[in-house]
Amino acid sequence: MDRLTSLTVFGRVVEAGGFSAAARRLNMSVTMVSKHVQALEDRLGARLLNRTTRKVSLTEVGQAYYERSSQILAELDEADRIASALHATPRGRLRLHTAGHISRFMAPVLREYLARYPAVTVDLTVGDRMVDLIEDGYDLAIRTTPPPDSGLIVRRLTPWRHVLTCAPNYLDAHPAPFQPGDLAHHNCLRYAFYPYGDEWHFESSDGGPTAVKVTGNMVSNSADLLRLLALDGSGVFLAPTFLVGEDVEAGSLVRLLPEYKPVEFAINAIYPHRRHLSTKVRSFLDLLSERFAEHRHWVDAAPANS
Repeated sequence: MDRLTSLTVFGRVVEAGGFSAAARRLNMSVTMVSKHVQALEDRLGARLLNRTTRKVSLTEVGQAYYERSSQILAELDEADRIASALHATPRGRLRLHTAGHISRFMAPVLREYLARYPAVTVDLTVGDRMVDLIEDGYDLAIRTTPPPDSGLIVRRLTPWRHVLTCAPNYLDAHPAPFQPGDLAHHNCLRYAFYPYGDEWHFESSDGGPTAVKVTGNMVSNSADLLRLLALDGSGVFLAPTFLVGEDVEAGSLVRLLPEYKPVEFAINAIYPHRRHLSTKVRSFLDLLSERFAEHRHWVDAAPANS
């Protein structure tokens, strides 16, 4: 039998003065109450209660056991109360990992979250490679591509697409591509963690899929570095819209093949477990989802330009 339940039953028998009264308080049969007390006595090898037809009384061993077990149960109740209070209000350290090129969009969300919940501190690590959330001790990761581990919980925050772009001076020295296949003859700046590797995927105007194997003299795990190289005219960049949208609007980069849409991805919140999610994680997830939904222009496709 469950030892904690048996201790609780034993305490009720002592406090109620008998098995029948304890059974009524516990909504349990008298037989089951007796079995729980018997289980404790068998475990201890000692009698806890003297039983008569009219009442029960504590033995000397029973008196000492009752006093100590009552204290233990009271401390457990206090521990439950403290844990419930901690769970009700976000507090403690929230460990986050996010991709570098979306960290600036995280800043206003973090500022609002910390203002709401001053008992929380945030430990944020920025990096482009997906980490092992459990082994590395992270509560949550915010990524622009899905994780390879299907055992993780993935909450979709907002969809997004790449935009194919280059600097105007790159086109001064190279012919503009007219279809995805033409990219095979261009210097393509490649992001190391693009899900399809060196094969860039698009959707044509009729919705059909198309892909092209690309090459180039630069591969990097830093999307920000590739953006700078693209601005310098070093090559063609399949870039996150939220990274280069302002550059396209300003004309520093031009959009290529607008009739071919790069495939859709999503910014995801990724965490190890769905059950018993801590309040600090759940409240941050909810705020993050709200703000990304409200500010979808962060990730909308950059406007076409000439």
